[in-house]
Formats: sequence, C-alpha cells, structure tokens
Amino acid sequence: MQLGALLAAGVQKRDVFADVTSGSRAAVERPGMKKLLEYAGEGDTVVVWRVDRLGRSLVDVLNTVNLLRERGILVRSLSDGIDPETSTGRLMLNMLATLAEYERELIVERVNAGLVAARQNGTRFGRPRSAPKVIAAKLDVVAEARARGKSVEEAARLVGWSRATLYLRRKTR
Repeated sequence: MQLGALLAAGVQKRDVFADVTSGSRAAVERPGMKKLLEYAGEGDTVVVWRVDRLGRSLVDVLNTVNLLRERGILVRSLSDGIDPETSTGRLMLNMLATLAEYERELIVERVNAGLVAARQNGTRFGRPRSAPKVIAAKLDVVAEARARGKSVEEAARLVGWSRATLYLRRKTR
C-alpha cells in the first residue's frame, strides 16, 4: 500500500528506500535511512507515505526531520499532508508523531498483556523440549558414528543436529 502510494505520487521505484528491521534502532542507524541520506542532497524532497515512517518514536521522527531540513532536504508526507517548512506543518508533525508513538505504545502494552494472560492460562512459548531419553539415544548414535571415523559435523547431521547443537547437548548431559 505504501509503495503503491509513493509510485502514484511520482516516486521512481529505484528511489524508494525501505527498512525491515527492529523498531528499537534510531532511524539514522537503519540501512535504508543511511542509503537515503547518502543519496539525497540539498534541494531534494523526501516523500513519505506518513510522517511516522521517518522514525519509531516522537524524538526519532523529529530528529530525522530536523536532520533532513539541516541538509536542505524537504519532506513531503502523502497521507498527512504535512509541510514541515511551515510553523503549522511543524505543529502538525509534532502532533501526529506524538499520536503515532502513543499508538505504538498501546500496541506493545496489549501484546504484553496478551502474553501474560496466555502464560497464566498455561501456554508455553518456544520450541518444545526434547525428552531426555531421545537426547541420550541421539548422543549414543553420534558416539557410535564418531567411533567409526565420522567427523563431528557428519555425526551431528545423522541425528538432525548442527555441530553447535551437538556440543550444547554434550554439555548438558
């Protein structure tokens, strides 16, 4: 949806910079933003689908907009209609970024509450634990293979493990 809106606004696909990474990293630390900052120059306009795409928090969005403005790069938001070059646009930018941050915090709170409720109801997360007898049997197969001259990696593959998993299982025995 975002890419479609950018293309419809006249942005060339080759000029789209995107990140698929953790929200905990500041915008300027993300690979896509680094490429954008290397690419864009004074007088260019950075077009975003929504202002909150420029960062993961109010501070991050504002810092990114200020960094772009200091470099003489304009910012245009398609769905928000915000122009950070005007005082009204900066006010709206602050308000929308604050609301976006609030929305993200609510989502995190809901997810965490759901996880707590699931754990209280007995839901277990993560990979199921292997039975000790199964692990012991696999270690015996590995030991036999090693005695026949197989490498550690080959022996581990026989039981569906990586070399690292084999070493881990040896320690916990």
